[in-house]
Amino acid sequence: MPAITTNDLKNGMTLEIDGDLLQVVEFQHVKPGKGHAFVRTTLKNARSGAVLDRTFRAGEKVERAMIDKRGMQFLYRDGSDFVFMDTESYEQQHVSEVAVGDAANYLREGDGVLLMMHKQETVEMQLPTSVEMEVTHTEPGIQGDRVSGATKPATLETGLVVQVPLFIETGERIKVDTRNGSYLSRA
Repeated sequence: MPAITTNDLKNGMTLEIDGDLLQVVEFQHVKPGKGHAFVRTTLKNARSGAVLDRTFRAGEKVERAMIDKRGMQFLYRDGSDFVFMDTESYEQQHVSEVAVGDAANYLREGDGVLLMMHKQETVEMQLPTSVEMEVTHTEPGIQGDRVSGATKPATLETGLVVQVPLFIETGERIKVDTRNGSYLSRA
């Protein structure tokens, strides 16, 4: 693994420290009037999601983790695993439900995603910023009940429930933001 110094840190970079994969969320290079310079960082554990603060000496060597980004297509669920196909080599990869996390609410068969892999372990999954999904159930909007900004719950094809405007009906396709699960527009 390539060793880098703490002076070369960038947001989003993944480090391997004490066997853990830690992603740099934020860093700040500090040069006090007295004493040695140091780098104050906020790191997120890629496996558990825990966030921790850590301080390094300026110029201290750390190991950079080699993260492989692979374009994958979601095929189907196999028990508690999700099965993806590499779009280049057509190899199938089983990913645990824990590694997929909340992204499962937005995955439909045939959807493309970007998997971040360290060796053979899935570290992170990147979805498109928005996805089109069909509304499978929602209460009908009542004529005349058109208060500006009013919303109602709607169940989507994956089971995700989002708040939608009153004019959305069952069977319509809508765009949903995958970052926060909010309604964007009709599709």
